[in-house]
Amino acid sequence: MANTIVIMTDELRRDCLGCYRNTVVQTPHIDALAARGARFDCAYTPSPICVPARASVATGRHVHETRCWSNAQPYAGEPASWHHVLRDAGQQVHSFGKLHFRSGADDNGFTHEHHPLHVVGGQGWVHGLLRDEDGLFDASGFAGHIGPGEDPYSDYDTRVCDAAVQWIAGQGAAEGAAPWCLYISFLRPHYPLTCPPDFYGLYDPAEVRLPRPARLEGPEQHPVLQWLRHTCDYDAPFDDASRRVAVASYFGLCSFVDHLVGRITGAVSAAGLDDDTAVLFTSDHGECLGDRGFWTKMVMFEESAAVPLILAGPGVTPGTCDAPVSLIDLFPTVLDAAGVPAPDGACPHARSLFDTLDAPRHDRPILSEYHDYGAQTGVFMLRFERWKLVVYSGFAAQLFDLDSDPDELHDVADDPGNAAVLEQLHAHLRTLVDPDAANAQAFADQAARIDALGGREAIKAMQNYDHTPVATQEGA
Repeated sequence: MANTIVIMTDELRRDCLGCYRNTVVQTPHIDALAARGARFDCAYTPSPICVPARASVATGRHVHETRCWSNAQPYAGEPASWHHVLRDAGQQVHSFGKLHFRSGADDNGFTHEHHPLHVVGGQGWVHGLLRDEDGLFDASGFAGHIGPGEDPYSDYDTRVCDAAVQWIAGQGAAEGAAPWCLYISFLRPHYPLTCPPDFYGLYDPAEVRLPRPARLEGPEQHPVLQWLRHTCDYDAPFDDASRRVAVASYFGLCSFVDHLVGRITGAVSAAGLDDDTAVLFTSDHGECLGDRGFWTKMVMFEESAAVPLILAGPGVTPGTCDAPVSLIDLFPTVLDAAGVPAPDGACPHARSLFDTLDAPRHDRPILSEYHDYGAQTGVFMLRFERWKLVVYSGFAAQLFDLDSDPDELHDVADDPGNAAVLEQLHAHLRTLVDPDAANAQAFADQAARIDALGGREAIKAMQNYDHTPVATQEGA
């Protein structure tokens, strides 16, 4: 049995890491982890939004199975998580940092939660339940908080890292300590894009790339995406100069996170635990970074739905794996690393990354879903072999050939030559979810939640924000 560390970042775009072939962003510690481990080049989030993704990571189940559809419907301790399974098997299981579950009052499966960040008031961003409304928050603040400076998110991550490093050097390194598991979760590089000055100084805004602009006839003009851009128009306040500052800030925040990861892996090495500790590094979703006129996440393009994923430690042969995988796979993977069997039927669609490394499956369908604010209908992404299918319940689907079009510039769903492919992909999707039924269930659950909160007008009168505040939410 090995110790296990899961390092979760927030909104980290896969192609903003050196080990994923980025030649600009400086991430030497994450790159070093990848060099001694397995790098997964085709990993996806179960949902490109925080709360649903994290519920799926915890339970190994898709969003339509957890019914944690939105940032106002958080995980509340059921169904059982991999944290529960490990703790019940006798391991110490400690969380450090962001969880984005309902509350620490719930049994989330941890021996102890250090500096936990849960959703606001046990409810989350309730305004997002009003999916047919726009103007529910002022997106101009996004562009107003860029460049060098101090921010509570960076301060919080530093405190979380300090606590984790101290735990590893103390309890983790104690002679005769039983195997343990740490879930270390950072807020960064999630916006606000205010970057610690030392890390911002690594990048000259004049030399960073501008985001890829939205095209008048590109796939980003799908009517569902048009509405999403309208309701969440982060790009409107920007000009090219400020866009460059925002991109440089994001790059600096990626390097800041890399510094934190280096402190964690350095603590493991200093304690002499490298040969006894599996390390799994990832992010809950990506970041659009202005491409196609989108910032943050919420869409199924690679910049948002794809995630970095690295596994290093005992039993892992260094290399790369291009077989499609999902963050729901963390459930059986962490248990495998710890030598603890998964309960029968706990996560039927998940597959241990160790199994994928031993026997890669390139024909495995991978699912992602989005049912939160800005989506007038449920959005479902299926990655299968070279293809990506995006289904918008009640609207036209999109199809991308990622071999010939890795930047997803051309929707080929209407190509008559792809009719058989479309039929096959829809059939694969139905083995995982009925999109129309899941869409209806999401809206029904959200309508019930709206009623329970006192109705639409009551929700509009509640506290509004566009990212979880740290000061009012951090626990001890």
